[in-house]
Amino acid sequence: MPEGNAAPPGDAREEQGGQSMLSKIVQGVAIWFGMQMLMKQFTGGNKTQTATVKDSSGNVVSVPANTGEIPAYQLRPSSLDEGAIWNPIPQRLAPMWPSDSSVDIIVTLSSSFVPEKIASVPAEYVALNEKAFKLDNSSDNRVAETTFTVPESVQRNGTLWGHFYVGLTGAKLDPKEPGFDPATAFHFVYPLTQYIPKKKEAKTRNLLEDSPEVKEEEPEEQVTGPIIANYYHPNTSLAFVPDTGVLNYPQTHPAMRQFVHVEPTGARDGSGQNSWYYPVLYVNTFWQLRSHMILLNETVKTLPLRLDLGSMRNWKFSILSSVDFNSKQQAIQAAYGSPIAGGGDGSEIEIIKEMFLDTNPYLLGVTAAVSIAHMILEMLAFGSDIAHYRKKKDNVGISVRSILANVFMQAVIFLYLIDNSQNTSWMILGSQGIGILIEFWKITTVVDVRLRPAPPGSLIPYRVAFEDKYKLSETEEKTKEYDEIAFKYMYIAGVPLVIGYAIWSLVYESHKSWYSYILTTLVGSVYAYGFLMMVPSLYINYRLKSVAHMPAKAMMYKFLNTFIDDLFAFTIKMPFLYRLATFRDDIIFFIYLYQRWAYRIDYTRVNEFGQGGDEEPETKTEPKPLPKPDAVAEKVEGSAKSSGADTGAAKKRK
Repeated sequence: MPEGNAAPPGDAREEQGGQSMLSKIVQGVAIWFGMQMLMKQFTGGNKTQTATVKDSSGNVVSVPANTGEIPAYQLRPSSLDEGAIWNPIPQRLAPMWPSDSSVDIIVTLSSSFVPEKIASVPAEYVALNEKAFKLDNSSDNRVAETTFTVPESVQRNGTLWGHFYVGLTGAKLDPKEPGFDPATAFHFVYPLTQYIPKKKEAKTRNLLEDSPEVKEEEPEEQVTGPIIANYYHPNTSLAFVPDTGVLNYPQTHPAMRQFVHVEPTGARDGSGQNSWYYPVLYVNTFWQLRSHMILLNETVKTLPLRLDLGSMRNWKFSILSSVDFNSKQQAIQAAYGSPIAGGGDGSEIEIIKEMFLDTNPYLLGVTAAVSIAHMILEMLAFGSDIAHYRKKKDNVGISVRSILANVFMQAVIFLYLIDNSQNTSWMILGSQGIGILIEFWKITTVVDVRLRPAPPGSLIPYRVAFEDKYKLSETEEKTKEYDEIAFKYMYIAGVPLVIGYAIWSLVYESHKSWYSYILTTLVGSVYAYGFLMMVPSLYINYRLKSVAHMPAKAMMYKFLNTFIDDLFAFTIKMPFLYRLATFRDDIIFFIYLYQRWAYRIDYTRVNEFGQGGDEEPETKTEPKPLPKPDAVAEKVEGSAKSSGADTGAAKKRK
């Protein structure tokens, strides 16, 4: 076979690799579908089908048809199989009623966990009374609204209980009435108030005023743990989950298990291991934000209540219940001082919920995408900034004072986060700390940091000195001079603003201490006037008529992050001063873009600062052979006879 028709080895490997990847994908999809079919064979699937059978009394009843090896509840055996042992904790649970059942539901309110007769409950405490609700009808939504008088025990930190009575249409719902049948109705209780730890609020005062009452109260405060308060939310969603199917009860998540109600008579199948459960009614508190809750006390006399009744798919029920359960557990752990992975105080999920509720879905989708881009750009900015200063061989265009100012500002923000947020995420603190270390490292690449003896008469025996690494060139001296000029004007503009803000904050605002006041004032100044730190670099660019010394990639990454911060400013709730700070860097960015346009860079040459320049590809030239001796002699004789007329030929000699 001719060699020209043979495929190159590399192409063959690539084709084989592509086919291998495609076959793996197809194989994975086939395995997934196979596992799903296998599980359905053993568990009967999640969707409960309906069959019509006759019970032991000869009555025709509808029962779930896909409960696997577990018989329908209406066909349960009267005794266990021979040798079987009754298990007090059922292992598997099958649904008692078909998923297309029609049910009646009544919800009453009470300060007692013990139910009372429905007929004796006052009308204002009957919150919901619905008939013929189809479990699997997702389009059927019922709403009930009422206002009730708050019981005195609930005002005094007691629990407001919701009593839920559910039964097949036409069945008796009240367990205290004669003729109640647990096969056709059930009752359960669920709290409609929540005990949530209150966040510790730091005591603040005006530092210019005397506060003797504060000093008197301080010894009386003996709080060793979190303060638990009773909260109420006026909106509650109720959702039936018809497609839960057969459940493995011991392995069910605790968040879901609290809504799974096993039949109360202790009935088991022939093996004594399995039982049945009523339809799951999920009391959905996932969207009950703490900011919308009401703190209950003696002043709260009446409360509104809105109940929304509908249905929900099993996968959605699993996600919402587990996330809600875990977030509340984390909040309790944080309140008692237990560490949480990633830091925080367990309220981060609340911020995410507020974003979903208060933000346009399209804007929210864009925000999710750019959040990932923000993290990537931040890492790229760190890497490019480090690479730029590692390669830089001179100090041309570098504002040393700006670097020192950045170190100071980032350190202030770092201390502020520690002082004002006891549970600040370690990711935020870590990112801030890395930024400080990089700025410190930049200083060491530009100047030498030395510890020198202080001048005579100084209170401190030593001082930190910043010394040039070598004798500066003329351009570097100009950079140093322009840096001093820029900072002089910046001091003239910025110092009065900082002093004015400090005086205003001291007079009109309250603070925990003088240390907290200093940090708060400095952080406020950083947020408001931090963009001035970029002004010296822009001024140096203007005087040098060049931007070649700037870390272009790092600057672009950082400025792209500023636009992402602008998007977050519209999405996340934040103080006006901080929101204003997100737009300050945009002005610097546009000025920098203009300077890049005005002082264009020729990338094909090395610039005047010894940076840049595209590397020309190296061309390999073959060495010329040595000329023969006769040819050299002829060339010498010819050159001896040459006259001025051959001057042009002489120019071609190398």
